[in-house]
Formats: sequence, C-alpha cells, structure tokens
Amino acid sequence: MVPDSRLSDLQLAIMHVLWRQGEATVAEVHASLQPGRGLAPTTIATVLSRLEKRGLVAHRSEGRQFVYRSLVSEQEVRRTMVSELTDLLFAGDAAELVSHLLSGREVGHEDLARVKALIEAQERAENPVREGAVPPRGRTVPPAKSGAVPPPAKTADPGGEDAAR
Repeated sequence: MVPDSRLSDLQLAIMHVLWRQGEATVAEVHASLQPGRGLAPTTIATVLSRLEKRGLVAHRSEGRQFVYRSLVSEQEVRRTMVSELTDLLFAGDAAELVSHLLSGREVGHEDLARVKALIEAQERAENPVREGAVPPRGRTVPPAKSGAVPPPAKTADPGGEDAAR
C-alpha cells in the first residue's frame, strides 16, 4: 500500500521526473520543471524532503548533493489516487466512475476497444473458463499457448492388442 499518496500538482510533477529518470538531484528536477514553473531550487528541495518524510522517496549522498529516487511506482500512486477519487466523488462505485469518464468526453473507437478488452481480461481473470468451453457472449476460449503439450488421449482398446497379451 502506498503511504499517504495524495499528491499536489507540484509533488506529482516531481514524482514524474523521478519515475522518468530513475534518480535525480534537486538541480536535475529543477531543470526538468523549470521551463513551465519558475520555481526556486529550494522549493524543489523542500518538496523532496517532505516526500521523503512521507515515505514516497529516498535519497543517497553523492558528494555534496542528495540523489533522490522514488520508493513507489507510478502505477501504485495512480491506483491509490484513483481509488480515493472514486470513493470521494462516486461513493466507491467504479461503474459510475467509468460511466462518467465515457460520457464526459469524446471517446474514439480505439479507446472503446481498449476498454472492452480490459473488461474482458478482468472477467477472464475473475472467472477462468476451461479451454474449449463457450463463455458468455458466444466467444470461445483460445487454445493453449503454443509449445504446451496436451495430455495423451485415452483410447478404448477392448479386445485389441493389449487384451491378447
């Protein structure tokens, strides 16, 4: 679980720099954010220090500089922040969140296809179906991955060669 992952716009921007670069000094983070923000390096250092106290980043010393790295993945922060948003705005109803997202903007065919594929993958993960069975909506389950060896077929041999021995 991500410790207190509510992040301000600036905190999230700093985390994006760390996720993208892996590690960064205050000067490197400042340089990455400078074009659009006009922040002082001391502001970046203060925010990084606060993120470290919250357990989201850590640092190591390199000469006279601290080199910071993220302790949480972007996916973990996203998951936690979206979960909190869903709880806050949609009373925890994920379907309501998805409905809002789909109705709130123009959604192209490619995006809809991706959403459908994600839903189908989630359904398969929650309700595994045996190979060859016909799941709902008339889709067939794909055959096993190539390279998989099927079990040997059992054949009836009444009175055949084995019975003669």
